Amino acid sequence: MKPSLVCVLFLSTCLAQTAAPSPGKQKVLWQKLEASIQEVDQHLDGVMGVAIEDLTTGDHFFLHEDEVFAQASSIKITVLANLYLQAQQGKLKLTDLYTVQSSDLVPDSDIMGGLAPGVTRLTLRDLATMMVAVSDNSATNVLIDRVGMQNVNAMLDSFGLTHTRLRRKMMDLQAAKEGRENISTPREMMSLLDAIFHGKLLNKDSIADFFKMLSTNKSSFIPRDLPADLKVANKPGELEAVRNDSGIVFVEGRPYVICVMTAFLRNERDGEEAISKVSLEAWRLFDRLSRASEYGRVVSPGNGAR
Repeated sequence: MKPSLVCVLFLSTCLAQTAAPSPGKQKVLWQKLEASIQEVDQHLDGVMGVAIEDLTTGDHFFLHEDEVFAQASSIKITVLANLYLQAQQGKLKLTDLYTVQSSDLVPDSDIMGGLAPGVTRLTLRDLATMMVAVSDNSATNVLIDRVGMQNVNAMLDSFGLTHTRLRRKMMDLQAAKEGRENISTPREMMSLLDAIFHGKLLNKDSIADFFKMLSTNKSSFIPRDLPADLKVANKPGELEAVRNDSGIVFVEGRPYVICVMTAFLRNERDGEEAISKVSLEAWRLFDRLSRASEYGRVVSPGNGAR
């Protein structure tokens, strides 16, 4: 090969390498996120598991992602998913009516507890709203009876989520003492939310309503320190020494799944703050990625290029 041709090819290669964006920049940001989360974990007097997934690229971060955690009210995500699945399959209608019974009432039922048994009639969608928005346990138990615990677990099995189990109703302390706890792992809850988001479980209309429903709980750990106008579809959970939160944060153009689970907490407030800190660090990454070019340049409105 002539020396002049070699020079041309070499220069062309150098120019191409200069023009191509470096994926390494985003990798550095992920590494910084990892370092931030590791620091939160080190300062938490308890055990924390984390699963974060970029729903655009599939990139993810894991920490103790396959550890099984008690879910508390976060398991209600699975009940809601199965309710929408059965509605889509024609096995029930979200508008089906249910008459509240005094036998339905269990503790932590702020709405159901104030209704008139034998008189008040609610739709299944009303009950789902109460289950998510105010985490009403009586409403949840009615829905568990309606969809069937075995059907929820069969749905989970169909996606290979064998460590995610609905094994008792809400406030069934005897079942909990016997070890029949509602459980999942950060990775499996992330996988379930990913499957719903990408249309592997529900159709387009059901997906939209599912995430609308899951966006009604604002006083929770994932959205606590995030912008007030940001859509977050999540469900927290609380038990003694346990704090969890799992959901999707709908950053425009860069939505992501985040599941943070904690256990063996010496101080439950610390667990809540740890989840909020991890959530904030994740949002800072995805907000930046959503607004930047592949070269890392952000052009805000009103600013000219230089």
